[in-house]
Amino acid sequence: MRPDLVTKVANSILYEGYMLYPYRRSSLKNQHRWNFGVVHSSVIDPCRMVTECLLDGAPDAPLTVEVRFLQLYEQDGWQEAHERRITRTNDGAGVFSSGKLKGDILITRETLQPGLQKIRVEITNRTVTEPGANDLLDSLVSTHTILTAQNAAFVSLLDPPEHLREAAVNCRNVGTWPVLVGRPPERDCLLSSPIILYDYPLVADESPGDLFDGTEIDEILTLRILTLSDAEKEEVRRSGARERELLDRVESLTPEQLMKLHGTMRDVRAGLKPGDRVTLRPKPGGDIFDVVLKDRVAIVESVEHDFENRTHVAVVIEDDPGRDLGFMRQTGHRFFFSADELERIA
Repeated sequence: MRPDLVTKVANSILYEGYMLYPYRRSSLKNQHRWNFGVVHSSVIDPCRMVTECLLDGAPDAPLTVEVRFLQLYEQDGWQEAHERRITRTNDGAGVFSSGKLKGDILITRETLQPGLQKIRVEITNRTVTEPGANDLLDSLVSTHTILTAQNAAFVSLLDPPEHLREAAVNCRNVGTWPVLVGRPPERDCLLSSPIILYDYPLVADESPGDLFDGTEIDEILTLRILTLSDAEKEEVRRSGARERELLDRVESLTPEQLMKLHGTMRDVRAGLKPGDRVTLRPKPGGDIFDVVLKDRVAIVESVEHDFENRTHVAVVIEDDPGRDLGFMRQTGHRFFFSADELERIA
């Protein structure tokens, strides 16, 4: 696991929607937080968040569960937030409290078959909101869970192996979306996120910092902040520490950093080149060749683009007796896959 990668993605989620463009109290859009992952107080639904996932390993494999969320409070008529985290290393029930907030976390394991467990983490907010009070001040906001295993591996719920597909489908998640996180093909860490992500999510290297805005587009938001008037910028600075940090960071960007936000062409071939050895991981729903060739080792013969600029990787099966014909581009010995269906062998 790469803790720095996990933390960067998790922190982005923690403040997703916390400040909405254009980041000023007088802006109608910014007068209310656009909150994701809200676990409301006990009198309002949803008052719980449930993560269910699959763990491949021994039934006593060590597991660490960390729940992170924001606790909002009001200051000068403006909502601010404290970061909170709760860590558990034991199965079973546990309680937590932070000021008025009170809740519990229940961690359970169910053995589905030898070497395979279903992990369930249930977070319940037990806080009682007084009539007429602001429920968000009694809620867990931007709630997400990070699960880390030792000597075991989580199973992707987005793309599980065929023999575990039914078990993956039967995982029931409430208010959350579990994905693998870290560097592929690591599977020792799972992020259960309140927003939909893909496995191994990353924050773009070009991004100079979190913009705190749902579905953020760095270039547009950065340029819009730079065009604020002096009076509007002063209002931003008075709004709070994170608002000041955002404005200072945007104003300090160099021309080179701004140009990077204009767009980056990424190598969709994932660095694959002729001669690379790969394992075939075809996506579900393919043809008979995908079924037959799944998990086979192959050699990249070429990387090609079609007229719609889509990338196709031609491979030859390593143990094919007629692989020489594949390198001669003969039909039946040369197969095409997308780059994300190939796992390079180091």
